[in-house]
Order: sequence, then C-alpha cells, then structure tokens
Amino acid sequence: MLTLASKLKRDDAVKSGRSNSATTDSARRVSIRDRLLAPDLRLKLLLLFLLPDTCKVNFPDVNKLHHFQLDVTPDEGYYQSGKFQFEVDVPEAYNMVPPKVKCLTRIWHPNITETGEICLSLLREHSIDGTGWAPTRTLKDVVWGLNSLFTDLLNFDDPLNIEAAEHHLRDKDDFRCKVQDFIKQYAR
Repeated sequence: MLTLASKLKRDDAVKSGRSNSATTDSARRVSIRDRLLAPDLRLKLLLLFLLPDTCKVNFPDVNKLHHFQLDVTPDEGYYQSGKFQFEVDVPEAYNMVPPKVKCLTRIWHPNITETGEICLSLLREHSIDGTGWAPTRTLKDVVWGLNSLFTDLLNFDDPLNIEAAEHHLRDKDDFRCKVQDFIKQYAR
C-alpha cells in the first residue's frame, strides 16, 4: 500500500541518490506533519491578507510551525468588541487527523465551553454527517471556521455549552448582557 510516508521517503531517496535504508538517517529525518505544514503555512502566511480582517495569526515560536495562536476579533453580532484567542496544535498525524484547538479566552458561547472546548464540525475526527475533518481540509479552513463561530456558525440548536444555549432561548437580552460581561472581564 502506498502511503504518504513511503512516498516521501522514496522521493528523498531519489533526490539524494540514496537507497531506502539510508533514508532513515535521523539527522535528516523530518516528520510528515512538518513536511506538510511547511509549504502549507508558508503559503498561508503569504495569503494572510485573504483571511478575514477579524483574524490574526501569531507563532509564539517561529521554529514550531505546528503550534500557533489565532486571535479573532468579531466586528458584528453578540461578540463584537471582544478579542478571543485560540491555541492551535497540529498533531504528528496531520493531515489524517484534525488540529487540536482550544479557546484560551473565557467566553459565554453555545459552541465553546468556559474551559475552552470547541464544537466545530470540521474539527471532529469522525463525523456521521460527513462534515468532519478530511485530509483535503487545510489550516485555512480551520481559521475560517473558528471565525465563523461568532457569526454564521453560531449554533444554538446543537450546543456544547447547553447552559449558554438555554440562556439564549430564555432571554436574549440577558444573554447579550452576560456575553458583554464576559467580554469586559476576559476578552479585552
């Protein structure tokens, strides 16, 4: 069976004129994740101007392309005026599995718990409806998806934070007030 790992090893061997046994040299070994991320993230950095104006990407350690932070500052809706920080870690098995994402900012949101867990279909490894992670998805999809959690993907019908969703159903004005209180306390 042809796998991405075996193809990359074979390509390395052909480029360097080495045999398959020599391609395991630990000094030259690069993980598949890093090989996939390098061109993907470089391209994304070049195309950052195509990201929504409400998103900014930050690499705390420029030598770790598999770890970055995303700031989302919604310009409309309930969460307008807040700044929400997400931590994105890309696992070794990327692109076969989705990145691990956590919201670092405490928030009152039906699809994000106060502890930072996120309900976003494209971050699900296994999805019955087919909207979960697929190897064809990219980090740009993740950024756009996280940004959309504050606008078109704000989902009160299938919440992760049931208390927040029920609060919205009971009293939309009080929900808005609580969101603004959280923004004032945690998202400036």
